[in-house]
Amino acid sequence: MSSYRFSFESDFGDLNRHFETGSLDDLLRWSLTTFGDKMAQVTSFGPDGIVILDHLARLSPGVKVIAIDTNFLFPETYSLWEQVRQRYPIQLEVHQPSLTPKAQAQQYGPELWAVHPDQCCQLRKVTPLEGALQGLNAWITGLRRDQSPTRANLPLVSWDARYRLVKINPLAGWSRNQVWAYIWKHNLPYNALHDRGYPSIGCAPCTRPAVTPDDERSGRWSGQQKVECGIHLP
Repeated sequence: MSSYRFSFESDFGDLNRHFETGSLDDLLRWSLTTFGDKMAQVTSFGPDGIVILDHLARLSPGVKVIAIDTNFLFPETYSLWEQVRQRYPIQLEVHQPSLTPKAQAQQYGPELWAVHPDQCCQLRKVTPLEGALQGLNAWITGLRRDQSPTRANLPLVSWDARYRLVKINPLAGWSRNQVWAYIWKHNLPYNALHDRGYPSIGCAPCTRPAVTPDDERSGRWSGQQKVECGIHLP
């Protein structure tokens, strides 16, 4: 499939059907061959991102990995980043918002995440990501279909009209159990908060232990009508 050709807004149906029955490495090899250094993994180093990174670092040492530091992450998250840096031969790029937490509080008021969470995510996640993706032709995410109803029909490969590049979701068809089985089998690093009831981890002010054990994102923006930070919205 390395000879596959497409216009950037093409139908990826054939490609998705081909890789739906293939392996994770098959899709990642195609991605690396097709996009080279014009592709990066974007991850918050959740379990899914760690699994993908473990494969990418083996297939392409020095691969570009992008992380967004909102300046509101848990200490355990920063600790995991250091473990990742020490373990994997990757080119890690950390991008931050233009506003410091203090400057944001002065301009928008304290605890913007509680009053206008969408605006807070836009400032601290979405806008920095838009800058980080400049110059790339593709990005890799850790999204899975079973994470939430909004992701149930997630394709492996699609055209991302918002960022104007190809979006690759290598673990779209994996389950949470498959992800954790791989992590335990290969003794991969993961966020210590996962052992304390936090299946999905974002910014500290907006993340709680899961309210519903079967819904791994039920601890995100608890008590608010919000299920996505905005990065993956159209």
